[in-house]
Amino acid sequence: MKTTKTSAYRLQYLDWVRGIGAVIMLQGHVFDSFLKPDLREGGPFVLSQFLGGMPPAIFLFLTGVTLAFLMDSTERKGMAPRDRVFTAFRRAGYLFLLAFAFRLQLWVFGLPAPWTDLFRVDILNCMGFSIAIMSVMALFRTSERVRLCAVLGLAIALAAPLISQMDWALVPSLLRNYIVPDYRFFGFFPWAAYLAFGMSAGSAIRLIPPEATERAMQWAALVGGGTILACQYLANVPYSIYAKSEFWLNSPAQVLTKLGATLLLVALAFLWTRYAVKDGWSWVRQFGTTSLLVYWVHIELVYGRGLAFFKNNLTVPQTVAAAVLIVLLMLAISTAKTYRHRVAAALSGAGLWGAPKPERVPGD
Repeated sequence: MKTTKTSAYRLQYLDWVRGIGAVIMLQGHVFDSFLKPDLREGGPFVLSQFLGGMPPAIFLFLTGVTLAFLMDSTERKGMAPRDRVFTAFRRAGYLFLLAFAFRLQLWVFGLPAPWTDLFRVDILNCMGFSIAIMSVMALFRTSERVRLCAVLGLAIALAAPLISQMDWALVPSLLRNYIVPDYRFFGFFPWAAYLAFGMSAGSAIRLIPPEATERAMQWAALVGGGTILACQYLANVPYSIYAKSEFWLNSPAQVLTKLGATLLLVALAFLWTRYAVKDGWSWVRQFGTTSLLVYWVHIELVYGRGLAFFKNNLTVPQTVAAAVLIVLLMLAISTAKTYRHRVAAALSGAGLWGAPKPERVPGD
């Protein structure tokens, strides 16, 4: 019973982090789609997009955490190394299936549209591709993955500027978009670094005794804050070990800064769920339990044809109001999805109010 409680509690604070990422994502996309072009040099838009760069890192990190949980589970069950790798690889296939279904839906709803849109490398594609490559980490024990995945994440971040400098002209664009840093796509470099760091963190969570979790979160906050300060210092020094590096595209300092912010957010979520909301309902956590649904629906709503008359046409106050309305709408859809069984029972007059099964996202 103690193990079950701990597992449920851990999912609560991880869902809370994922929910924060979803809310930040919603406001960032609304500003990006609806705000007038002549207002995009102002502070509100810059702040919105600055924060909007965090959700992909958060989602990839948490996908790595839950992938580590899966690998630890298969190890504890005594599965053979080959079967453990195959289980992780199968999750990659599931994410690829979701990614292409998502692109197909957007393409159909956006017709006429170029066929190349079907193969755009979005975050779901990045998750699937990265998990497929890192599924080999299932060969190692959980205790080994803590340090190996941390080193792997650092290596991916450090290699990103070098990958950008290589000549990829002879590589097909479809493959190149999955690997090379690009402002338009989620390439393996540097985005997969967050998945590797999440695998390291998830492995550590599995090894930490419940009574030591709070101390571990204090260390996570210290490491996160220290990483941010160190990276900001290194980003401002007048020299670099790279011949060419762009901070917002492939800089290791940018990757590690977002990692530090994510670690701080995880520690905050742990404290919040333990001492504030505890077992009560949380609208933020609600977003976290259905983040895939929220992501899927809001992309079509914000960037599709449904609200086309708002695109590039709103002032800052109007965009803020639109963002609030989109958040409330997505919360209503998320809640309806989670409690659909209760609603159906109430409407049918059965009077059955059993506990719903939370909707999980890829990586859980």
